[in-house]
Amino acid sequence: MHAEMTGRVCVITGASRGIGKASAEALASLGASLVLVCRQRADGDKVASEIAGRHPVAVDVVAADLSSQAEIGRAAAQIRERHPTVHVLINNAGVFTHRRELTVDGLEQQFAVNHLAYFLFTNLVLNPLRAAAPSRIINVSSGAHSGSQLDFTDLQGERRYDGNRAYSQSKLANILFTYELARRLTGTGVTANCLHPGVIATRLLANYMGVPVAGNALARTFGAKPEKGAETIVYLASSPEVEGVTGKYFVNQRPVASSRESYDEAVARRLWEVSEWLTGICR
Repeated sequence: MHAEMTGRVCVITGASRGIGKASAEALASLGASLVLVCRQRADGDKVASEIAGRHPVAVDVVAADLSSQAEIGRAAAQIRERHPTVHVLINNAGVFTHRRELTVDGLEQQFAVNHLAYFLFTNLVLNPLRAAAPSRIINVSSGAHSGSQLDFTDLQGERRYDGNRAYSQSKLANILFTYELARRLTGTGVTANCLHPGVIATRLLANYMGVPVAGNALARTFGAKPEKGAETIVYLASSPEVEGVTGKYFVNQRPVASSRESYDEAVARRLWEVSEWLTGICR
């Protein structure tokens, strides 16, 4: 069940393709105003033009490489300036790399983009979210978090790097962050939930599986279409059924238990502190 979204501002990262683009399209069909955060402005402008051509909604584009903390800061500042109220934040952008790569900030790519970008960007746009309360934060995680643990002695794979392990760890970090954020936002009217979108045919899945992207061949062989992956995101963004629900992990539009490790509050607090230090956020 979805509610009318007219007048509500939804910020979506990684909105130029895959699940992010499908989510933007679906939310526009419900009347939401969109802020598309995309790595390349040209890609964002193309998606914005397509959506605006089909739906009578406002679509703003903010260009940012989310592997750069400076660019995250600039993007958040633009959003705060242009949109004093934000009703929904969807942290969706993610990467997968088989080899260890470093960002411009000297951080391991997957940990930086898949977790630290969520952490930093969310903290920097909290004021517009608080101003719009009741508002919602939605973090796209993955079932790949299951079985993973955070190794605080080697969070960035300096001693031992495995792409699959790094990805799973970053997706566990998404859930730990969501639960801790929900606790810290108690009483503000801002909720925080996370989800597993399913096995979806995206460029990230292709990288994960080491196969080329070739039209719909990936979807037919390995995963569902991005529109399917967007369903739970759109549900969490729009459904009155989850009004006030916070600190939950959703699969197929239903709250389910995440891994045992994800509920360890001491681990979540430690991750928050490490993330503060790595991003320079002090609260």
